Parts: sequence; C-alpha cells; structure tokens
Amino acid sequence: MSQSGDFRLEGAAPELRYQGSFISVELVSYRGPDGEVHSREVVRHPGAVVVVPYLVSAGSVLCIEQFRVAANSRMLELPAGKRDVEGEDAFDCAARELEEELGIRARSWVHLATFFNSPGFTDELTYVFLARGLSMGRRDPQGAEEAAASLRSVRLMSLERLIAEGKLVDAKSIIGMYAARSFLEDMGIPESFDDDLDLDEFEVVELG
Repeated sequence: MSQSGDFRLEGAAPELRYQGSFISVELVSYRGPDGEVHSREVVRHPGAVVVVPYLVSAGSVLCIEQFRVAANSRMLELPAGKRDVEGEDAFDCAARELEEELGIRARSWVHLATFFNSPGFTDELTYVFLARGLSMGRRDPQGAEEAAASLRSVRLMSLERLIAEGKLVDAKSIIGMYAARSFLEDMGIPESFDDDLDLDEFEVVELG
C-alpha cells in the first residue's frame, strides 16, 4: 500500500494559485477511494528549523520574544527560521539561526525530532535540534521583528506552567521544549558541557 493509500493525484500537475517570496499556494486534485475528484489548496513551504539552546548549569532554555504580525502580539519562542537558503542542510540552517537570533554558538548538537507543522493545509516540515556547550557569537537580527526582540531565559522544568499561564503559546517551541526535556530525562546522568556565556541580556521569564 502506498503512503497516500487509495488517494491518487489527478491531472498532470497542481495549479499554481499564488507565488510569494518564499511560499506558494497550489490547487491539488486527488481522486479518492470513493472515485470522486477532490481539490485542496496546499501552501508549499521550504521547511524550517527550531533550536533548543540548553544551558546545562541552570537547566534553562534561551529564547527570543518578538512581535508576530499574524498574531498581532509578542510571542516567547525558541530560535527558529525558514530553510530558505538553497542547498543548506537543516543542521547548518539551525546553527545560522541560533547565532543570528541569539548571538550564540553551540559545541554539541542533537537532532531531536521532525514534524509537520499543520498538514491540513501546508507541507512545512520542521527539524528540531538540541544545542549544548553554548558560547557567545555575533548576533545578526534579520528584519524589524528580530531587531526589536528581547532575549529571554526559561526553566525547562517550568514548561507546563508556562503553557498554562499563557506565556508560551507557540506550537513549535512547545514541541521543541518537550522533546528536549524527554531526551535529557532519558539520558539519566547528564553529560557535562561547559558554557561560556554572558547572560546579562537574557531576562528570566517569571511564573505567576
């Protein structure tokens, strides 16, 4: 049985409905198991990465709080970004985004998970990485939102409280933090990583 089951692509190619700077919208037609042809609008996306920068000594994760136009509000998020550089693999993209957004580099990287953000309408695929052994790099904000962003530090063990209090509402960040915590708990005795960071710019997110 194929991955699409009894659904088969209908026609030579999807119909392009919109082409933007990095996304496009296609009208895709499939013939279903009922014999009928069904059409769906699909947002094509280059994919993304999410980084969980983990400060071992403090049990904290370093985040960014920035304005998001679609939600019309500031959001607490893990550093993340689109895979919009042709030929760049997910790891290199993650390392680039971590330094651009937070001004941080990492010595140790672990691929934690891969997930589809919202497969009901888009093919966006996101790779999640845990970053440890943190040191200072050079922050290089991309765009007005990142330039005006604030740097934050949150306790990984406070994850449920952050969600319950509405301080963490970004899905990719919730997934990333849960995946990191699960990985770290399964390790048993934590590995030793020396961090070399100036955390004066990172404000701790307080719980209510």
